[in-house]
Amino acid sequence: MSQAAAVAERSPVSTGKKSAGSDFAPLLRTVKEQGLLDRRIGWYTRTIAVNAFALAAVGVGMFLLGGSWWVLLLAPVLSVLCARTAFIGHDAGHSQISANRSVGRTIGLVHGNLLLGMSSAWWNDKHNRHHANPNHVDKDPDVAANVLVWTSRQAKVRVGFQRWLTRNQSWLFFPLTLLQGVAMKIYGFQDLRRQAPRERVVEGLLLVAHLVGYTTLLLAAMPLGHAIAFAAVHQALFGLHLGLAFAPNHKGMEMPDPNGERWGHLQRQVLTSRNVRGGPVTDWFLGGLNYQIEHHLFPSMPRPNLRLAQPVVRAHCAAVGMPYTEAGFVDSYRQVLRHMYEVGEPLRVE
Repeated sequence: MSQAAAVAERSPVSTGKKSAGSDFAPLLRTVKEQGLLDRRIGWYTRTIAVNAFALAAVGVGMFLLGGSWWVLLLAPVLSVLCARTAFIGHDAGHSQISANRSVGRTIGLVHGNLLLGMSSAWWNDKHNRHHANPNHVDKDPDVAANVLVWTSRQAKVRVGFQRWLTRNQSWLFFPLTLLQGVAMKIYGFQDLRRQAPRERVVEGLLLVAHLVGYTTLLLAAMPLGHAIAFAAVHQALFGLHLGLAFAPNHKGMEMPDPNGERWGHLQRQVLTSRNVRGGPVTDWFLGGLNYQIEHHLFPSMPRPNLRLAQPVVRAHCAAVGMPYTEAGFVDSYRQVLRHMYEVGEPLRVE
């Protein structure tokens, strides 16, 4: 039985038990009373400063080692730091860092567009739609049929090369994430056409500035062959890191029926999300997204407060009879791959 099916058997929707919208109100009140929605300016200031210093140190190291193939050892380090940068941009987009929209947008533009070459406007638009309706096949862009598919209905209409991809998607998932970092840069440029003129200019100039700056840094610090190899390793591992951070959060979890009863906030966010168990290292590596349930219930909650909110949320879910799904680090990926395998299975037995 798939993880989604197991959750469905326990969920209020599957049992016919209706979850009242007011189930979320007592939890929200408790979280506010404990100050868990209060901004953590000092924590984010230190995090941003340390990340900036580390990025600068890697840049210096690239010049010092650029003449040697040893410079490639810095590529995995830079990929990890770029993931840290992406997590900061993600938090800024959710107003976790500052309630001031201009401040949040500036932080997002610097960490997304300038440092990573990833459009913050594109990301925020896509990510906000995901948060509003997670795992909803008609409304969540993260489960729309694309290179990969997430439902048997999506799989049935695949033809040609896409059909082959779907049959083998569980095996191809992690290799494909190696391209995710580059793909997100391309999506950002494509999204410029959607944006308002003033936003398009700012976003576009910063995206171009990143490309010019990144290329200049590589070519100034090392020979062309080293630069190509460095960029390939860096971008591939960056994409893999992002895939590792985002994949376990919703894939294989409950997917609301587009034609069914509309779920309340608690039900919509909890049943579609999976937490990843772990300690400080897991929190750091996954950027706090391992507390996906808490993050979806309270998107503006500062990252360091998510682990503090977890016992409160877990207890509340138990009190109202709401399934609360957690998995270990490795097991979470096993569940994701199993779901992808089951989605593609009908195409393998034809």
